[in-house]
Amino acid sequence: MSALWISRCLPFLLILCPTGRLALGPDSSYGAPQSPPEPSPYGSLWPLPQSVLLSPISYHLSPSAFQIVHGSRSSAGASCVILQDAFRRYYEYMFAYKEWNEPPVESSAPGQLSELQVTITDADAECQAYPSITSDESYTLNVQENIAVLEARKVWGALRGLETFSQLIYEDEFGALRINQSEIKDFPRFAHRGILIDTSRHYIPLPTIFQNLDAMAFNKFNVLHWHIVDDQSFPYQSITFPDLSDKGSFHQYTHVYTTVDVRLVIEYARFRGIRVVPEFDTPGHTESWGKGQEALLTPCYKGDKLDGTFGPINPTLNTTYEFMTKFFKEISIVFPDAYIHLGGDEVDFTCWKSNPDVKRFMEEHSFGSDYSKLESFYIQKILDIVSSVHKGYMI
Repeated sequence: MSALWISRCLPFLLILCPTGRLALGPDSSYGAPQSPPEPSPYGSLWPLPQSVLLSPISYHLSPSAFQIVHGSRSSAGASCVILQDAFRRYYEYMFAYKEWNEPPVESSAPGQLSELQVTITDADAECQAYPSITSDESYTLNVQENIAVLEARKVWGALRGLETFSQLIYEDEFGALRINQSEIKDFPRFAHRGILIDTSRHYIPLPTIFQNLDAMAFNKFNVLHWHIVDDQSFPYQSITFPDLSDKGSFHQYTHVYTTVDVRLVIEYARFRGIRVVPEFDTPGHTESWGKGQEALLTPCYKGDKLDGTFGPINPTLNTTYEFMTKFFKEISIVFPDAYIHLGGDEVDFTCWKSNPDVKRFMEEHSFGSDYSKLESFYIQKILDIVSSVHKGYMI
C-alpha cells in the first residue's frame, strides 16, 4: 500500500481501506491478528478496475513539474467547476501529504510524468448536472512517459479516473513518487453503490459528513443514503413545519440541519459524483415527528381509556395526508435527486389495534382484522403523494 493511500485513510474512523478489509482506525485491528496479505500485482487499486495492464516501467512525478490539465479535445474547460475543483483536490492528495524538499525538475526530463490530460468526449459534459442512477462513470486511463491521458464521456467518469490515477502513485525506496506505465479501462459493475448514515439516533456534524463523503469518493461509492430522521430525533429543519425540528430534535439550535446545511452536503457530494438520497421513514419510526406536529400520531388506548402514549402515524385522518403533501412538496425541492426513500419498515400494530377510531376505520374499509391492509392503504397514499411531486421512491 502506498504512503499516499495510508495518509488518506488515517483521518477516518470507519472506512473501507484499499486492502479490502475494514479498518476501524489507525491504531486498531479487526478480529484476530492476521499475517500480512500478499502484495497485490495491481498496487493500491481499489476497487479493482475492469481491465488493468501494468508495466514494470515506471516514471517519476515531481510536484514542481506535474500538472493536471484539460485535454485539447475536451468538451469541458476551465468553466467546469467540478473538474477544476477535482484537479486541485487530487493534486493535493498526491503531493500535499508531506513536506517536499526536492530541487525543481524539468518537466521534459527523461523518465518523468509531467502531465495528466483529462478529456471529456461527449458534447454535454454534465458539469452543471447532478449525478443520477443513469450517470456514465466509465473512463480509460493511459500512462506513458511524460503524458498520461484520462478520457471519459462525462465528468462522473473523469472523477473515478482521477481516483484511480491517484491510487497508482507510490513511493520508491528513496521516498520519491513514481507511477507505472499503465492501460486501464473501467466502468462500475453496479450503478448504485451506497453508504447509509443515520443522523437521528446520533447527530453527525457537517464536517464529519464531509469526511464520510471523501471516504466514499476514495472507494468510488456514489450514493449517500441519508437516514435523516427517526424516533429519536428530527434534525431536519423544515421551512414549512419548523416545529418538527424545534420540538423534535436533540437541540433546536445545535443539532439541526438547515436547508443551507443540506445544500452544502448535496453540493459537496455532487463535486465527488455522489448522489444524496434522503430517507423519511413512516408510518413507524415517527415518535419525534409527533412532538412538533399535533394529531399526526395515533393515540394509544388501554382498555377504553387513553394511556398517554402514541403509536405510528394515524392513517385514518385526512389531515395526515394534507400534512404529508405539503411536507414532501418541500422535500422534493430541497433534495434534487430523483428518488426519496420512504422506509415503511417495522410498523408495530399494537397501538392501531387499541384505538377505537382506527378499528372503526378498518370496518368501514372492509379490512377485517388484517392491519397490514391498513398499512398498505397508508403506504399507497404516500406513494401517490410522492409521485405527485415528480419523485421516484424506494421503500
